[in-house]
Amino acid sequence: MDSSTSSPDGSNTPPVAAAPERDLISLSRFLKTVAAATAVLLLLMATTILALRWVDPPTSAFMIRHWLLAEAPATAEKRVYHEWVSADQIPAEVKLAVIAAEDQRFPTHTGFDLVEMKNALERWRNGGSLRGASTLSQQTAKNLFLWPGSDWLRKGLEAPLTLMIEWLWPKQRILEVYLNIAQFGPDTYGVGAASWRFFDRPVFTLSTPEAALLAAVLPNPNIYRVDSPSPQVRRKAAWIERQMRNLGGAAYLDRL
Repeated sequence: MDSSTSSPDGSNTPPVAAAPERDLISLSRFLKTVAAATAVLLLLMATTILALRWVDPPTSAFMIRHWLLAEAPATAEKRVYHEWVSADQIPAEVKLAVIAAEDQRFPTHTGFDLVEMKNALERWRNGGSLRGASTLSQQTAKNLFLWPGSDWLRKGLEAPLTLMIEWLWPKQRILEVYLNIAQFGPDTYGVGAASWRFFDRPVFTLSTPEAALLAAVLPNPNIYRVDSPSPQVRRKAAWIERQMRNLGGAAYLDRL
């Protein structure tokens, strides 16, 4: 039997799709659009990250945000202090101090420290605060492309960015970029600018205690100060120096 219907003038017309079928078609089109947009976004992100393997980023999302939100200085001072320093100009002590302070499994993990994440979750279950367990790779992704905070959108974007950075950059490049975009004090980003502002000399001249002091303020450089270290910061710097020795000194960097 013919399933078509006749119009008033006697011509046959195809049946109109039922509402559930129309909904499925609309949903399918929407999902295809989302998938295509996601693929384009991921390709753009991967292309940018691959280019930054060789091209030094002139700034970061955190620095741009700081510049936009900071009040214009009353004097000739800058809103943001930043100076790129190549990896061969950054002493081993500075590199090792940051690894000892922030991410001691950096040479071996693939972007996420599952051991530290498990430990942080265990502490939280036992009544402690849910401390962050971000690796240097995660912090590089966040500082370079995203914004501060702990909202789920940022965390969701941070994960693929971290994986791409790990896949497309060697560990030495990740550490180099991190050291050049991390915040070390108010208005101060990167070890190059931090060395001049807080020690009044270039970064390649810094000693182990000075490197440890820089690394000690990384959890919150707007509160912990290099130029006026609190007893807490000094204790953290001393702990970092011990960790640097425990890791085997500069030879540890050969694992990168």
